[in-house]
Amino acid sequence: MCGRTACTLAPDEVRQACSYRNREGQRQQPLWRDGDADKYRPSYNKSPQSMSPVLLSQRHFDKNAPMDERVLASMRWGLIPAWFKANDPGKMQYSTSNCRSENILEKKSYKDPMLKGQRCVILADGFYEWQRVEKGKQPFFIYFPQGSSQEKRCRDDLVTPARNKEKDVEAPSEWNGWRLLTMAGLFDCWTPPDGGEPLYSYSVITVNASPNLQSIHNRMPAILDGEEEVRRWLDFGKVKSSDALELLQSKDILSFHPVSSVVNNSRNNTPECLQPVDPNSKKGPKPTASNKMMMSWLSSSSPSKRKASDTGNEEQDSKQGTLHKSKGALQQWLQGASKKQKTK
Repeated sequence: MCGRTACTLAPDEVRQACSYRNREGQRQQPLWRDGDADKYRPSYNKSPQSMSPVLLSQRHFDKNAPMDERVLASMRWGLIPAWFKANDPGKMQYSTSNCRSENILEKKSYKDPMLKGQRCVILADGFYEWQRVEKGKQPFFIYFPQGSSQEKRCRDDLVTPARNKEKDVEAPSEWNGWRLLTMAGLFDCWTPPDGGEPLYSYSVITVNASPNLQSIHNRMPAILDGEEEVRRWLDFGKVKSSDALELLQSKDILSFHPVSSVVNNSRNNTPECLQPVDPNSKKGPKPTASNKMMMSWLSSSSPSKRKASDTGNEEQDSKQGTLHKSKGALQQWLQGASKKQKTK
């Protein structure tokens, strides 16, 4: 299943990474719902019950909005059904962080949101999964491959922004950085019985693992590959639930690398969680096509634009400070981003 993710982009970068073309073919960036950008905290190690960036149709909040208009929201990981009676969402008796694609229409918690069109896209740099090995479990970080075309986007100012002729203003350029993983999900809105602020929450939909991931785990998130699949999943007006369900397929398209067991503890929110390791050697990992691109982009992008992750306590900050000793490009970049934020 999917029980841990990472999303290290700052709120403004998440917007840029989610740019899309509207009905007129113009590229635009989704806006954050009021106050939601402040609720989101970048993290190397997100677990259920944390707040994550989610993409959905603006029609869920404004019935007069264009059907293809998208909005970003911060939602709690772990769906709380609208009919839940307790005042504390922590009193849920069962886990709703994942829902199996095969059971969506069999369980009320997921059937109601699905039939109401409450479909969303969960955004992440990637997700973690654990492989059973002889001496325990080996964690892996799994993400979209970043390819040669993506490599060109690692450099600043390569894409010239298009110009909106009617308003004579520059349209948003295509995102030049890390390609965020887009996972299919369902959301619901729960209001405490005694009153209070509504809580939006989501569940990640899972499917059988693709052939290249089966050796790690037998399940994986339902991946939406490309702008067209994301559009169809979010367009609950034109795309019926039965047609949307056909998008939930295993896709043999993801890259991965082993990471340190430090990620096993959800309290560990440091760059070390993402760093590639060689589990069979005390030496550094051998570079592969999948993780070389990851480290290349992270080491060449501008860390000053990023928002430091919330480590939660001074002990974690202290551990993070020791990472300067490592020469890994990925780790150096992530540490540099965190240090800049602390010195401001």
